[in-house]
Amino acid sequence: MEYDLLGWPPDGPKLRLDYERFSYAGKFVMTNTGKAVARTDDEIVAAVAFNEDRTDASTLWLRYVTVARDRRGEGIGPELLARVRDRSLERGYDRLRIAVNNPFAYEALYRTGFAYTGETTGIAELLLEHPAPVGASDGDARARYQAGLDEFRDRDLSEAEEQFLESREGRRPPDFETEGET
Repeated sequence: MEYDLLGWPPDGPKLRLDYERFSYAGKFVMTNTGKAVARTDDEIVAAVAFNEDRTDASTLWLRYVTVARDRRGEGIGPELLARVRDRSLERGYDRLRIAVNNPFAYEALYRTGFAYTGETTGIAELLLEHPAPVGASDGDARARYQAGLDEFRDRDLSEAEEQFLESREGRRPPDFETEGET
C-alpha cells in the first residue's frame, strides 16, 4: 500500500473518484482542499480531503474520508488518517477536527488519536478532535467514548451498525495507534 499527500489547501488537486466505489466522490473534485490518498497497484483505494479552519489557521479540518466499498474494514482509512495527522502536525497545525456520521468512522478516528468533544454539528454529526480532549482518568476517557456511541444508538441504524455498537457496549476506547507507519 502506498500513501501519498497530493497537496495542501488551498491549492489541492482535483481528484476524480468513481461514485459507485466511493462515498462523497463528488467532493474530491474541489480544488480548494488538500488531498491524500492510499493506493495499491496504482489504483486509489482511499482518500481524504482537508482544509484550514476559516477562523483559526492552527486548526485543520478533515472534511471527507472515503474508502473503496470493497476495501472497507482493512484498516486503510485509519492508516491514511494517521499519516495525514502526522504530516499536519509536522506542518504546524495544533489541532485537527472532523465531524463523523457513523459509528465505523467514529471508531476509526479514535484509533488515530481523535476523541469525541461532546459536540455535534447542525446535521447531527459528532465532532472529534486531535489531540484528544484531556480527561482526568481512564474512566473519563471511557465515558467520553461511550457518550459518542450513545449518540449513534439513538438513531435509525443498519443491522451492521447495531451489531457494532452492541460489541462496544461498556468498553474502553480503542488504543491510539501512534505510528503512521506500518
